[in-house]
Amino acid sequence: MRLPTVPRAARERLHRLRRDVVFGASGAAVQFVAWAVPMSLPWLIYEDTSALGEVMLALTLPLVLPAVATPVLTRVQRRRFVALAGVEIHGPGRAWRQLWYHLLAGPAVAWGWVLAVMMALVGSVAVTVYIWVWGVPLSWRVEHVGYSTRAAYVTAGGVLLLALAYALVGALVRLDARAATALLGPVPARELERRVEDLTESRAGVVDAADAERRRIERDLHDGAQQRLVSMAVNLGLAKATLTDLPDEARQVIEEAHREAKEAIEELSSLVRGLHPAVLDELGLDAALSGIAARAPLPVRLHVHVPERAAPTVEAVAYFVVSEALANVAKHARADRADVTVVRTGDTLRIVVADDGEGGADAARGTGLTGLAKRAGSVDGTFGISSPRGGPTVITVELPCVL
Repeated sequence: MRLPTVPRAARERLHRLRRDVVFGASGAAVQFVAWAVPMSLPWLIYEDTSALGEVMLALTLPLVLPAVATPVLTRVQRRRFVALAGVEIHGPGRAWRQLWYHLLAGPAVAWGWVLAVMMALVGSVAVTVYIWVWGVPLSWRVEHVGYSTRAAYVTAGGVLLLALAYALVGALVRLDARAATALLGPVPARELERRVEDLTESRAGVVDAADAERRRIERDLHDGAQQRLVSMAVNLGLAKATLTDLPDEARQVIEEAHREAKEAIEELSSLVRGLHPAVLDELGLDAALSGIAARAPLPVRLHVHVPERAAPTVEAVAYFVVSEALANVAKHARADRADVTVVRTGDTLRIVVADDGEGGADAARGTGLTGLAKRAGSVDGTFGISSPRGGPTVITVELPCVL
């Protein structure tokens, strides 16, 4: 005979109910220790509990001891929430807010759990009333005609009590979690500051990791593939110079291979510089930006005044901002010249790229300008552009020198 299986939804509800009951029982136990022990001490220590001093002590100890034991009670409650409810409450919080939880919110929730247990017990007895009735002597059932109808009402009431107890359990768990998060955790504004700091640190780590990965790729290409291409171009050049007795077709193939190898070297060199120029690490922004200005397809006047170097990641962002800005000028601005100014003022690196082109650039429409803004924002920098119709276009980027 195959037993019927419990539906998955019912199993999940039973599991959640069991977890909530354990969670509530543990909380009630903590509150019992925190309140019952201080309340019982005076009655256990003194024989004459009618004296005024003993009465005052009995009334003040339940308030004083939880206040003194607030740090311990807070740690216990936080561990309970993590272990039994999966709610992580970060610290530190303010002591007076934690005391409000231990003196008011926690005991109130504990009494709610006592009420839920009583409702569940009464409901369980009422639901099983037919079992209790059939346990009494037959003479009682004969004498009490109509007991079956009354038992049906009692059963219905028991079902209602069980449903209310189940709903109360869930409500108490949510109420306890909200109260503990609000009172045992940090102030919301401080928690928001902590999250912002964590996000800033994680973003800085991602930016640094990406920059380090670009450096690694640049080194691998420069020391690996580029050197192999150089060696191949040298061998092809030697073959073209020494093998003079080859047929014209063979010499033509060697010459074409030699030319393509040199073009590949030039393209790879541009790619390596685009990833992360080695001169930036060795000589700084002035030398690296001078190389960009020299390779630009239009005249560029460069002014760099950086008496103290910025963070490596910031220097890399500044290099790529200038490189991409000049590339945009060459492609879209129809300019005759460009001016690049890079100046460090305090802890801010200010970059200004201006051209005498036709203007009309809009960061909302151009992916290149959007990329510049994102690069600046990756290190908490600011991006601004002024480009009226007819020009000039001025791009201003400010970067923090220290991350």
